[in-house]
Amino acid sequence: MYEPRLRYPLPRDLPRKVAGQRIVRVGRRAKYLLLGLESGTLLLHLGMSGNLRVVPAATPRVPHDHFDLVLDSGRALRFNDPRRFGSLVYTSGEAGAHPLLERLGPEPFSKAFDADYLYRITRRRRVAIKQLLMNSQLVVGVGNIYASEALFRARLRPGRAARSLTRAVRAVLRQAIRSGGTTLRDYLGADGAPGYFRQRLYVYERRGKPCRRCGSPVRAMTQGQRSTYYCPTCQK
Repeated sequence: MYEPRLRYPLPRDLPRKVAGQRIVRVGRRAKYLLLGLESGTLLLHLGMSGNLRVVPAATPRVPHDHFDLVLDSGRALRFNDPRRFGSLVYTSGEAGAHPLLERLGPEPFSKAFDADYLYRITRRRRVAIKQLLMNSQLVVGVGNIYASEALFRARLRPGRAARSLTRAVRAVLRQAIRSGGTTLRDYLGADGAPGYFRQRLYVYERRGKPCRRCGSPVRAMTQGQRSTYYCPTCQK
């Protein structure tokens, strides 16, 4: 450990707890990477600016390197995070029962996330549908870009009350969420090399530009202190 002051301070005895253990499984829950050990699990969150690189263990540190998970291969998983919003938490119990994970909603690609589930969670909620979709206790992994693009695909206004949606519309929305995804992202690969992934944006950050479907100018508004983009003609 080089810098323990992350989102949650790294305990001093963490190296002792995990030393000598094999990584027996790797998984993900929402935005957490789960490194299953012979005894317990490491929950790793990259935060807003963090990245995890595979480097030779002797590689000199660079600014904002905070910890290494050193492997017996001579390599290390090195965590770098300029903003220090990332975290590393060890739990000796069942990972899904940890307070960081136990209240999370279903994954968008799981069988639990279907039209009936959307119907149930929206029945008594007056909140706008976009804000509901970004509530990780109801469904995980739907961020600002994802929500705007999914609602465009489903032809739904972001400010529409969640409880006003019919079962048929919820089925369309579910499909839109599953087929959408983050549309513009800069990232670093595990080897530290910069990469670029891009898909076509339909509304996000296209204020004033013509809708790709109908040509109407895309509009923007603020919801929950986040920018929202939509087409006033296509989305009702």
